[in-house]
Amino acid sequence: MTARTTRRTKTAQSRIAAVGAIAVAGALVLTGCGDQTDKSSGSGNSDTASASAPLADKLPADIKKAGVVKVGSDIAYPPVEYMESGKAVGIDPDIAEALGKQLGVKFEFQNGKFDQLIVGLQSKRFNAVMSAMSDTKDRQNGIDSATGKKAGNGIDFVDYFTAGTSILVQKGNPKGIKTLDDLCGKVVALQRGTTSEGIAKAQSEKCKKDGKKAITLQTFDTDPEALLRLKQGASAADLNDFPVAAYNAKTSGGGKDFEVTGEQIEAGPYGIGVSKESTQLRDAIQAAMEAIIKNGEYAKILEKWNVKDGAVTEAKINGGS
Repeated sequence: MTARTTRRTKTAQSRIAAVGAIAVAGALVLTGCGDQTDKSSGSGNSDTASASAPLADKLPADIKKAGVVKVGSDIAYPPVEYMESGKAVGIDPDIAEALGKQLGVKFEFQNGKFDQLIVGLQSKRFNAVMSAMSDTKDRQNGIDSATGKKAGNGIDFVDYFTAGTSILVQKGNPKGIKTLDDLCGKVVALQRGTTSEGIAKAQSEKCKKDGKKAITLQTFDTDPEALLRLKQGASAADLNDFPVAAYNAKTSGGGKDFEVTGEQIEAGPYGIGVSKESTQLRDAIQAAMEAIIKNGEYAKILEKWNVKDGAVTEAKINGGS
């Protein structure tokens, strides 16, 4: 997800065959996990202690003293983050827990609407954002992708995963959709404020230039709402991040509701977002990320969730384009 910005519409090299490799195992049932009101949910790293954390001294003094990094997240995006028994679980919370062990603090997830997470970060409601958010130049520079105009100071990112956008359709692909061009003149449901929305808008303009009908967009606060429209046949497709699309295809309705079609679109990095002023926290998170890559904890987490293909080999700062 992302208060994401429009990327250039080009196709990544990864093909649909990779879906099976990264689709999340298990029989978790797709639900509209987590309400969109703000509430806290710890990532489960309560056993961390500053005394045993090798990178604790890299943190800003106030965060080290508080023992908590407050993380803004839209916790309704399985398998990246979702609620289970009142707790945030998934790829992001597991990575955050590993980072917390290095830094001697808890990463405490707070639920909120995706398109408001950067606002919450800049108003100091959160110390960081971790929500399958794509690291893009527009976000780094505070550019509103819809207008191309300056809308804020921008934020910095510590990159930690790579994923593209996928097209999710009803099982059996009754409308024969294989590429973005096949969406011209059709209804597409997706989450508001995401990179997927930007891709769909750009494709709709392309449709019109090619003499075809524009895409009819239906946007929602959460991805589960968009998925419900697709399941009901009220939309032809949903666009969402590759690991999420693969997960939903595997788990929803026991694998009978959806399937992923075509290739990944514009693969790029997810980033942990921090404000431009929080350079010490940014650098501490980068150091912790590098440490868990080196010690193997990162690889174990990705293997647990069957998303090894999204691994990064280094924690770049602002590596997105």
